Amino acid sequence: MQFVEQLKMVGKVERVISSFMCLFLLWAILLLKVSANSEGDALNAFKYGLNDPNNVLQSWDSTLVTPCTWFHITCNNENSVTRVDLGNANLSGQLVPQLGQLPNLQYLELYSNNIAGSIPSELGSLTKLVSLDLYLNNISGFIPDTLANLKQLRVLRLNDNSLTGKIPMILTTVTSLQVLDVSNNNLTGDIPTNGSFSMFTPISFNNNPQLNNLTSPVTPVSPPQATSGKSNTGAIAGGVAAGAAVLFAAPAIALAYWQRRKSQDYFFDVAAEEDPEVHLGQLKRFSLRELQVATDSFSNKNILGRGGFGKVYEGRLTDGSLVAVKRLKEERTQGGELQFQTEVEMISLAVHRNLLRLRGFCMTPTERLLVYPYMSNGSVASCLRDRPDSQPALEWSKRKRIALGAARGLAYLHDHCDPKIIHRDVKAANILLDDNFEAVVGDFGLAKLMNYKDTHVTTAVRGTIGHIAPEYLSTGKSSEKTDVFGYGVMLLELITGQRAFDLARLANDDDVMLLDWVKGLLKDKRLETLVDADLEGNYDVEEVEEVIQVALLCTQGSPVERPKMSEVVRMLDGDGLAEKWDQWWQKEEMIRQNFSTFNHHTANWILDSTSNIPADELSGPR
Repeated sequence: MQFVEQLKMVGKVERVISSFMCLFLLWAILLLKVSANSEGDALNAFKYGLNDPNNVLQSWDSTLVTPCTWFHITCNNENSVTRVDLGNANLSGQLVPQLGQLPNLQYLELYSNNIAGSIPSELGSLTKLVSLDLYLNNISGFIPDTLANLKQLRVLRLNDNSLTGKIPMILTTVTSLQVLDVSNNNLTGDIPTNGSFSMFTPISFNNNPQLNNLTSPVTPVSPPQATSGKSNTGAIAGGVAAGAAVLFAAPAIALAYWQRRKSQDYFFDVAAEEDPEVHLGQLKRFSLRELQVATDSFSNKNILGRGGFGKVYEGRLTDGSLVAVKRLKEERTQGGELQFQTEVEMISLAVHRNLLRLRGFCMTPTERLLVYPYMSNGSVASCLRDRPDSQPALEWSKRKRIALGAARGLAYLHDHCDPKIIHRDVKAANILLDDNFEAVVGDFGLAKLMNYKDTHVTTAVRGTIGHIAPEYLSTGKSSEKTDVFGYGVMLLELITGQRAFDLARLANDDDVMLLDWVKGLLKDKRLETLVDADLEGNYDVEEVEEVIQVALLCTQGSPVERPKMSEVVRMLDGDGLAEKWDQWWQKEEMIRQNFSTFNHHTANWILDSTSNIPADELSGPR
């Protein structure tokens, strides 16, 4: 157990260094909290005020660095939320005042749910809001006067609710308003007729029986059959009236049709210029209709997982093969199609037995989808923590093979791809397992793919707390060494079976960060507590210690000190680990000695500088 003894000898200096690192990480996290997670807190407050029977908010994970990676959320390049898209999501509950704390929100789409309660007056703080869609809910109460503060508002749809009271006259000052619909409510009083409301038709206010000055919709008149000039004039007038009626009625007809079929998702595939069957090398371009059929219209029952990049659906192609279809989420900008296709083709060139092979893609003006082979054994995370009782635990031999396979895949991305591909979210959930439990690195290249609008600067910190390297968290700058850090934490997941960040550990006064928890157990010589209990003692102690050594080398605070992934592969193969570990040990021993000398001199300086101070001053105020 020389390895554990060595760790214990450097325990003191590690505790000091760890304290500084914790302070640094806390500072960085607090900065992110102020800049990005203040919006995350607001959205979490909204989430907790809702009932979500279909788990559409499952990806709203408060442990993630920013809400910009949540599904149904869109952000701008400054990591600020610009769109909340939760229409037709079967949500119930109430709106919360915290929704007013999204300063750059442009689109709030909560239509066709079962949301009740009132409209918070705080929504008037969303001064950049362009569209507010709350129609087809159970919302009651008054229309807040504060909505008049939304001077950029173009669309306001509050129809088909249970709103009462008057339509605020002050809303007529919102000159940008182009679409207004408050029909099918219980509103009272007069309809504002001045200002911007002069352009709206009676259908905008229909079915509010107590509203005054409500003009009845035009009733179509059948033209007479006479052919005289006078009769022709009447026919033309009748035709105009009929046309106007149809024009006014069309939205209501469309709404009724949509209401009848709103429970289904529809995808509109715009024909691409290329033949959808064109193959780019071995990469196939699928049509959206083909993938819609394969996934049963992207049914919730076919969801395999959710993540920061989107949802993954199980699908079956017409040839009978099973696939995983990843539906990416990202705000689209005009002109991004060519860049997206270029990035997809580059990713498809990364071919390695330990990398998830891309079978094809689908690209329309509104959709981006990637098609992968189906991984029958799921992810390492699911096998460690979410496996059914009937499935045996991952054996230690499999875990070690997974560690080596994942290292080889990452080394290929870093050293053999031109340009190199940095994963930026290495964790157990992104290491997939094929039929033979061979490790396959998934989601590689998506960070670059999802930032295709940028040139070479990454503005969004993507990743999961507990896996993120400290330099990436504080600066937003990633490199292959950020992947090495995440890989080291993933090794600890393999050994312990635990999550990289788990608040449940607080119940036992343990560290929430897996890396700190592991270090604490090693200093106390509690190796048996550290190893996953599901292994039931069936592991090689020496091999476990070696993998822990690799993990600690990979998770050093300084990225320069971390090994390259190619070196990690060699160390796991038994080549060079002892030398690397000895170098680390000698460096830590030197730091410990220097720290002891520094501590001694500091103590003497404190004694010297306070030797002439009266005792009552040293003891402080009484």
